Amino acid sequence: MTNTAPVEPRASFDNWGPYALLAAGAVAAAVSARPVGMGRPAMAASAVLVAAGALLQVCWGRVKRRQPGPSRTGVCFYLLRWALGFVLTWLNPFFAFYAVTGYYTAARELPGRLVMPGLFLTAITMAGSEVGGMPPHGPLLWSGFFLVLGLNMGLVSVFTRFALQEQERARVQAETITELERTNTALQQALDENAALHAQLLVQAREAGVADERRRLAAEIHDTLAQGLTGIIAQLQVVANTPDEGQAREHVHRAMDLARHSLGEARRSVHNLAPVALEHDGLPQALKNTVADWGERTGIRAEFTVAGTTEQLHDELSATLLRIAQEALSNASRHARAGRLGVTLTFLGDEVILDIRDDGVGFDPLAVPPRSRTGGFGLDGMRARAERIAGSLTVESEPGHGTALSARVPLVRHDQ
Repeated sequence: MTNTAPVEPRASFDNWGPYALLAAGAVAAAVSARPVGMGRPAMAASAVLVAAGALLQVCWGRVKRRQPGPSRTGVCFYLLRWALGFVLTWLNPFFAFYAVTGYYTAARELPGRLVMPGLFLTAITMAGSEVGGMPPHGPLLWSGFFLVLGLNMGLVSVFTRFALQEQERARVQAETITELERTNTALQQALDENAALHAQLLVQAREAGVADERRRLAAEIHDTLAQGLTGIIAQLQVVANTPDEGQAREHVHRAMDLARHSLGEARRSVHNLAPVALEHDGLPQALKNTVADWGERTGIRAEFTVAGTTEQLHDELSATLLRIAQEALSNASRHARAGRLGVTLTFLGDEVILDIRDDGVGFDPLAVPPRSRTGGFGLDGMRARAERIAGSLTVESEPGHGTALSARVPLVRHDQ
C-alpha cells in the first residue's frame, strides 16, 4: 500500500503557476501584437525573453528543492524574474500576466525586510501595464500611472497586512497545537503514572487490610475460644480438687454453660465477629452481664457502674470496648489475685471511657514481656483494639498496689 502525502495548493502553484502565467502572457501578447504595435524585432525579443524566463524558472526550481525558503539566491532570482517581467510588459502590456507572479512569491522568496520593496517593484510593472504600457505618454498618463501605482501599493499593503496577520495566527495556532500535544503527552504520562500508583496503592491497601483482618481474627479467636476454654479448665480443675459432690456438680454446670457460651461466640464470630453478648443488649447491659458472670465464676467481688448519659454506640465501638473488658477481666482472673474489681463505663461528651480497677498484686507495666513470648494478646491486644478505632489505652500499676486500666475512644453513635 502506497501512502501519498497531500500537496498544498500554494506548493502546487509554486511548481506550475509561473509557467502557466508566462504561457498566458505569451499567448495574450501574440494575439495583441499588431493592435499594440509590436514589430518583428519586439516579437523576436519577446520570444527570447519568454524562453529565458522558462529556463530561469527551471533552474530556480532545482535550486529551491535544495535550498527552500528566503535566501540570497532567492533575492537574485526574484530580481531577475522581475526584470524579465518589466521588459516584457514594456514590450507588450499583456505580459503583466507573467509579472503578477511577483505578488504571490515575494513573501516566500525574499527576506522579511525586502518583501515590501519587492512588492513595490512588481506594482510598478503592473501599474505600467494598467495605463497602457511603459513608458506613459504625456502628463495625463503619467498622472494616471502614479495614481494606479498608489492604488496598487495600497491594496498590496492591505492584503499583505492581512496575510501577515493570518500567518501570525497560523503560527500561534501551530505553537498552541504543539503545546497542547506536549501537554496531552505529559498528562497521559501523569495519568499512566497515577494509574500505576493507584494500582500499587490498591495492592498495598489490600495487603494491609488482609494483615489487619488476620490480626483482628486472631484477637477474636483469642477472646472467644481461648478465654472460654480457660474458664472451662478453671471450673474443671475445681471439680477435680473438691470432694464435695454438690460443689463439683455446680462447677460442672458452670463449665457446661461456659462451653455453650463459647460455642455461641464461635458461631457468632464466624458470621460477623460481633460478640454474642451484644446481639440483644447494648454495651452497658452487656458489660454488666459480663462482669456479673465473671465475678460469679471467680468468686471475686465485681461491680459495674455507668456514668453520664447513656448513648447507643456504633456496633464496632461496642464490640471493641466489650472485648477490651473481657481481656482485662481474663488477665485479672489469671494474674491479679484481687479481692475486689470495679468496671466503670463513662459517657463524657464526645468520648466513651472504660475504666477497670482491681486491688490485686499489681505489676510493672514496663516489665511486661511482648505477646510473642507470652503467647497471648494481653495489653498489646487491648491497645491495638483501642487504636484501631482512634482510641487509646493507658495502664497504671505497680507491684502491691493493684492495677488501673483506662480505654478512651471517640463516641460514635449507632446511626452515624
